[in-house]
Amino acid sequence: MSDTSVLTRAEAVERHRLLDVRTVRLDLDLTRGPEVFGSTTVIRFGCTTPGAGTYVDVKPAALRRVVLNGRELDVAALRAGRFPLTGLAADNELTVEADMAYSHTGEGMHRFTDPADGEDYVYTQSFLDDGPRVFASFDQPDLKARYTVSVTAPRQWTVVGNGVGRQVTPGRWEFAPTPAISSYLVSVVAGPLHSVRAEHDGIPLGLHCRRSLAAHLDADAPELLEVTRQGFDHYHRVFRHRYPFDSYDQCFVPEFNAGAMENPGCVTLRDEFVFRSAVDDTRREERALVVVHEMAHMWFGDLVTMKWWDDLWLNESFAEYMAYSVTASSTRFTSAWTGFAANRKTWGYDADQRPSTHPVAPGTVDDTAQALQNFDGISYAKGAAALRQLVAWLGEEAFLAGVNDYFDEHAFGNATLDDLLRALAATSGRDVHGWADRWLRTTGVDTLRLADGRIEHTSADGGPRPHQLTVGHYRRTAEGALELADRVPLDLAADSTAAVKTDAELTLLNDTDLSFVKIRLDPGSWRTVRSSLGAVPEELARAVLWSAARDQVRDGELAPGEYLELVAAHLPGETSVHLVDAVLSFARDFVVDCAVPPTARPGALAVLNEVCRTLLRRTEDETDHTGLRLVAARGVIGTAAGEAQAAELRDWLAAGTVPGGPVLDPDLRWQLLLRLCVLGAAGEPEIAAELAADPSDTSEKGAARCRAALPDPGAKEAAWQALFHGELSNYLAAATARGLWQPEQAELLDGLTARYFEELGSAAARRGPALARVLATTGFPAFAATERTVRAAEACLADPELTAATRRGLVDQLDTLRRAVRARARAEQ
Repeated sequence: MSDTSVLTRAEAVERHRLLDVRTVRLDLDLTRGPEVFGSTTVIRFGCTTPGAGTYVDVKPAALRRVVLNGRELDVAALRAGRFPLTGLAADNELTVEADMAYSHTGEGMHRFTDPADGEDYVYTQSFLDDGPRVFASFDQPDLKARYTVSVTAPRQWTVVGNGVGRQVTPGRWEFAPTPAISSYLVSVVAGPLHSVRAEHDGIPLGLHCRRSLAAHLDADAPELLEVTRQGFDHYHRVFRHRYPFDSYDQCFVPEFNAGAMENPGCVTLRDEFVFRSAVDDTRREERALVVVHEMAHMWFGDLVTMKWWDDLWLNESFAEYMAYSVTASSTRFTSAWTGFAANRKTWGYDADQRPSTHPVAPGTVDDTAQALQNFDGISYAKGAAALRQLVAWLGEEAFLAGVNDYFDEHAFGNATLDDLLRALAATSGRDVHGWADRWLRTTGVDTLRLADGRIEHTSADGGPRPHQLTVGHYRRTAEGALELADRVPLDLAADSTAAVKTDAELTLLNDTDLSFVKIRLDPGSWRTVRSSLGAVPEELARAVLWSAARDQVRDGELAPGEYLELVAAHLPGETSVHLVDAVLSFARDFVVDCAVPPTARPGALAVLNEVCRTLLRRTEDETDHTGLRLVAARGVIGTAAGEAQAAELRDWLAAGTVPGGPVLDPDLRWQLLLRLCVLGAAGEPEIAAELAADPSDTSEKGAARCRAALPDPGAKEAAWQALFHGELSNYLAAATARGLWQPEQAELLDGLTARYFEELGSAAARRGPALARVLATTGFPAFAATERTVRAAEACLADPELTAATRRGLVDQLDTLRRAVRARARAEQ
């Protein structure tokens, strides 16, 4: 059945006025084969206006039976995912029986067959409006209920849910009733799972993954459990409410669309966080941040839930801020805020400068389709940065006191922005509502420009914000190095400028990255940066400087070649993996692949290749190959060009190692083979051999990338047909798209670039929102940074039939494309 409906805010307000949902019994049957599963839902609810009508949300493959208060209803009444209910009583019982379709796009109940061993796994993603693909519900966040779930599964399977579960008979699982939760948080994970169990502070803990990843989960379990325990200890120190659910399971699931999902007691995380290959500490830190982020949601989102999606920030911004704060202060990843500055925060900066920007806390979100588009760098990164500002302004003690009062008042219920602001204002005695109007209700990034000893404070929307920040003054030592002379706190009002002394070698605004703001240096400081960026002593200050340089490239103020000069001069001596990884990624993905004119690209690529080789040489005596050396090895592989370097990569592949390490594990082998395929130095025989040697989903994705990357018209057409007309899963579609577009093959791809905009709309509409996001973002031909591509994208956007997900992705990619076109023009001047 086609589902074209969205829930509007007005409809949600009316249904909440009418209904009091009390309990839900859900019974799932997972033994009906690979296409569908059985779903029986019994909802008990009250109605404030007996005799009135409403509807229940359900999106089945086949609706079998609907019974309201003993009265059989005609199943043919279902329309667009809504079943009408009329003549409600004061107290009601609704039973809905249906066959539900398994998904292969991560929406509803996703089913996955592991190529490593042929075993099947399923898990739910009920988020936003996908729960009715699993069970009937009044699907909106402010109609909470107590859920009691039962599952019938194949006997060899383990089933995990929101509460403590037990197998009552072979294949039959029953779970303890939950406290009141929103329907989008109901979760079930099932399959022949491998599990690691523990306990902390009276809370049963579980880690679960598919069986083929068992050895890798066992290796990672000590670190995962340590971070989990540290997170709980921190939250129990700062929150008066203890963890509000009966157990805490973390399930690593395949082909997951998000990083993770905060289902209470049954968190789902993408199983790429169970590392099959070597990773540097930035990836381990990222995983720790995700673990602690989802744990924060047990309070921000699960204990207290936003009333409607316009207050998404109450969930995501708080969880994001708490994740970085807790990880930096309570785990071994003490430089987490550097990672935020170098990488995560740029997501927020980019999003807030696009036509699709929106306030952190928008005044209204009209419907669920609009809400889905707000899960972006603004709701996460900018929102977290705004909260960091709020804590700096209020003080942590007043902030936490207000948050705890908010939890006390709204536990197991719903709340709004105003509810939290009132609590914070009461504990701090400050005009928090006024602060929120400046920071949460506006859009755009402020810029602080230092000129003639004064700060010029401007804002993209004409309404500058107040800023709590620091100003660092750096001077030369007798030996010629840079050192911090002093650091001055600055409370910059929204409507003021400030005098700043500029007698230092380098004066750096926001040098501890406390605020969400773009900075521009005075000429003398910029000269120091060009000569001595790598000599700035603190990595967080260096992150701010690299971010400023990145901003200038994207804003057309710094030529791509000048940015690469900074990279060549200062990255080879950098010690921070955060910075090397972030700078190389931007230099390759935007500067070299998009912003540099095609004629200059080989030279630019050679610059990055030499930087990475220098890093390799610098680290050749290291025994730990999971830090800078691993990042450098990936860089050398990804920037290889020409016959000599292709031959070198073939030698590495045959030897199974980079000389001096690291060993070529599955991820590195596929990355290396991809580069050989792009260069025309490998083909189908090598791809097939690699796939046979490691029959895993990692290899399926690697093979899809490599086949799409072959410089052959037939290979490109096969990839195109699979991507736009096939039934690929989201992950295989993304892999295929990443392989398809290769800047080295611009001439071969010219026709496909035009064809992309002709076929995008229909393909995205056919496959649904999750796949639409893949096609409109990962699938976008970003390398083709020409005015012709801009015009084609603009014409595509003029199509009124584009889905919301397609339109949003295309708007965002077009903004980046225009910036790349401007950067190319500057480079050609």
